[in-house]
Amino acid sequence: MEGSPNRSGHPGYSAMGDHLRAARRRRHLSLRDLAGRIGLSPSLISQVETGRARPSVSTLYAIANELDVSLDELLFNDAERAGRNGEPPLTVVPVERPPTSATIVNAHPVQHADDRKVIRLASGVVWERLTTDSVPGIDFLYVTYEVGGASSPEHEFQRHGGHEWGFVMSGRLGVTIGFEEHELGPGDSISIDSTVPHRLYNRGTVPVHGIWFVLGRRSLDVAGLRDD
Repeated sequence: MEGSPNRSGHPGYSAMGDHLRAARRRRHLSLRDLAGRIGLSPSLISQVETGRARPSVSTLYAIANELDVSLDELLFNDAERAGRNGEPPLTVVPVERPPTSATIVNAHPVQHADDRKVIRLASGVVWERLTTDSVPGIDFLYVTYEVGGASSPEHEFQRHGGHEWGFVMSGRLGVTIGFEEHELGPGDSISIDSTVPHRLYNRGTVPVHGIWFVLGRRSLDVAGLRDD
């Protein structure tokens, strides 16, 4: 589980675990505290923190939501990398028109295919980041659902703040949103209110490849949608 998180090597699970541990400690939470809040076992979180286990998509979102950190902070930690290498971090600069818009300033605008950061999650799901840096409030990903792969176990769902859009390039992707079932094939797209429980899974015999864009992923606690 060593190596750097890019296409030429294995994802850095130990580094991801270090980022998770640091985020948990910043919130002054024990393993048992965090596990109790998100309904997981302390041993599973411990295994993720020590790089011995890969989290599922739903587990990763649950941890990020509870700790109120971005997925990139857990997976890649660009701020830490920029500090080491002297690279300028990505910043968001407000602009006057329209009042709520922002300009994303990125010193490295082109993300080459052979140098994407990659993380392989549990249950046969692979995420490849399509931006060179972390973009606040945005996840822009090339996703792969291997045969049998799913965002969460059957009969379990994920939910988080924000909205997401997906485009399937190949394969057959099953999507459950609340009580509705959908199937997407090549060229199909979908829009999902991420606060509604949902599950994504490969329902075919070949890998599913697609593009996923999530806007405004944030803690359900901050969004006022937290389950008590």
